[in-house]
Amino acid sequence: MRAVEDMDGFEAEASTASMVSGASSPYQPTTEPVRQNRGWRGIHCDVDYIRSLCGVLKCSQVVLALLAFICIETIMECSPCEGLYFFEFVSCSAFVVTGVLLLMFSLSLHERVPHINWILTDLVNTGLSALFFFIASVILASLNHRSGAEISAAVFGFLATLSYSVNTYLAFRKWKSGSGSQNMRQSSDYMRARSESRDVDCRPEIQRLDA
Repeated sequence: MRAVEDMDGFEAEASTASMVSGASSPYQPTTEPVRQNRGWRGIHCDVDYIRSLCGVLKCSQVVLALLAFICIETIMECSPCEGLYFFEFVSCSAFVVTGVLLLMFSLSLHERVPHINWILTDLVNTGLSALFFFIASVILASLNHRSGAEISAAVFGFLATLSYSVNTYLAFRKWKSGSGSQNMRQSSDYMRARSESRDVDCRPEIQRLDA
């Protein structure tokens, strides 16, 4: 009976010692905070962009491309049809690509993908859309059969060309200013690095301390 009590006392002391050693041990199990996935919570509507000139132009481009596509789809007879098919392709492509860019900019989704140069992407899209819309509108106007759908589609095409042209000019200015500021920042970093290296060369005691 004595042995059983001694054994119980030994186990109690052992458990107490293990608890004390566990409490004083530097290797404690850490609980990392669970990172909550923000998901779609960080998405917000950028009202300032929509109200800006670029945002208004983007909205007008989407509307004009959609109207031009609807008008060209209502034409049932064509002879020849290559011009209508080309205009249909241009209007549909411009509507889809510009609509995606409008959503990216207005919902600030482009900030989640910083490795893409969105200014240059917008410049390329607006420039190509302006060029293709102009060519498609000229071809459609030259093959016009005096139908209301063709005249409306050509008018919307020329209006879209004007909107894309203005947006191309604004995007080019924005891209130019962004690349210029980046070059100035790189040159300033280079000059600062050179000045620091010259200071080290002129002060040999710094080299001795580093050694």
